[in-house]
Amino acid sequence: MSAVDHRAEPRVRVLRGTPSLGPLYARALLARPDPAADPTGVELEQHGVRAGAAHAAAYARVCGFGLRDELPATYPHLLAFGAQVALMVTEPFPFRLAGLVHVRQRVEQHRPLRVGEELDVRVAASPVRSARSGAVVDLLAQVRAAGTQEVLWRGTSTYLARVERARAGAVADDVPALEPPVPGEGGAGQPALWRVAPDTGRRYAAVSGDVNPIHVSALGARALGFAGPIAHGMWTAARSLAALEGRLPGALALDVRFARPLPLGAAVEDVALREGGDWRTAVRGGSGQSRRLHLVAAVGPA
Repeated sequence: MSAVDHRAEPRVRVLRGTPSLGPLYARALLARPDPAADPTGVELEQHGVRAGAAHAAAYARVCGFGLRDELPATYPHLLAFGAQVALMVTEPFPFRLAGLVHVRQRVEQHRPLRVGEELDVRVAASPVRSARSGAVVDLLAQVRAAGTQEVLWRGTSTYLARVERARAGAVADDVPALEPPVPGEGGAGQPALWRVAPDTGRRYAAVSGDVNPIHVSALGARALGFAGPIAHGMWTAARSLAALEGRLPGALALDVRFARPLPLGAAVEDVALREGGDWRTAVRGGSGQSRRLHLVAAVGPA
């Protein structure tokens, strides 16, 4: 006998314009979330969203992509991110925004989006699930061709809240591990070496709107438990994906796991291993026995 889901259909609230993330982060610092809040009750929607040519070019430059009319598969995350933050801050949500850790990002792209294309965006949250280190919740994003139900892109951002335990009845979050490739393994080529410039946090914040202090301020990062500013996880994911540009299909599935924070100024190696039509990639910092895994990803045809 299957369980019956008694949750009501979510209410859809249409946003007027793009949310301003600075005031939302400030509001989040003062918020007192209710641990019993149900994050699934409201969905937010934006209509007529477009990626401007100048903004798309700025994103490409900071993340290492070439300039093209087609948007990188990670770019649509930016189109939904403001609404996702608004959902966490202005609607019932059980966790503090400042305490959430982005641990996984999944993308399903049915075709590349184009610069200037008119789009509709909807965001929602999943039910809270239990995890070994606390509780996890997914922020879901759907990008459609404007005025239609044609889904072009889906994103699932998984956040970890380090709470003592998840609410009663939460199901376990059982996610199979991704095995990171290593240099010299199978068909893995020589790793690409790159340094995370000290201004990467501010540059990515300027194009993404994600002005979380842990990325743009030494004082803010230390106040939240970091030795110094760290790179945005989605910048690291995009920078690694850019190394495969021209070798991926337009319709693709991407699964990224964020392992450790990546300090600004760090030198890293990016290893890519091809397995048929799929790729596995890993970003590591340090050297020798002290090498640290920051990101592992799998990408291939959808």
